[in-house]
Amino acid sequence: LKASDLQLRFCTNETQATREAFVAKLQRLGFDISVSEIFSPAPAAMVVLKERGLRPHLLVYDGLVPEFDSVDKTNPNCVVIGDAAERFSYQNLNEAFRVLIGLEKPVLFSLGQGRYYKETDGLKLDVGVYMKALEYACDLKAEVIGKPSPTFFQSVLNDMGLQPHEALMIGDDLVNDVGGAQHCGMKGIQVRTGKYRS
Repeated sequence: LKASDLQLRFCTNETQATREAFVAKLQRLGFDISVSEIFSPAPAAMVVLKERGLRPHLLVYDGLVPEFDSVDKTNPNCVVIGDAAERFSYQNLNEAFRVLIGLEKPVLFSLGQGRYYKETDGLKLDVGVYMKALEYACDLKAEVIGKPSPTFFQSVLNDMGLQPHEALMIGDDLVNDVGGAQHCGMKGIQVRTGKYRS
């Protein structure tokens, strides 16, 4: 693909590492990839936070926190939740709940809405499960940033200067990868690797 004249972008809902750390890992595995080719939810969330003047309470994996260094986090007026893994404790979820419930107009951003993902030791609950808990507890609807959000896919298309019918999304998640792309007018192909289950 790199040798062709096709444009290539990597869309990920990776929210446990910065793009730089993610790219470094892929490069160690032999992939020829750069940070500018990666589209992930945290930078997209930063754009929204800055545009709307919001100060987030973060419930994210420690490795992702540097992506939010340039935004004020004092006296939060919204919550951003990503795949926090072991940080999804009762105490941390309750703290996010208290921030939201204490706001006149609570705003919850979720860096994806996956149900689960696959690691080397098996399947793990993803951010969507915890997003739904906060939605239910606070009687609100989260704004999803990342796949399958149409805004996320459109930002990738804009970066490449393409219309949806000119692009193809290949992924292992029928809902977030293929379905999200198709909802935006792109073609989608599901690969039977990763978390694919028949």
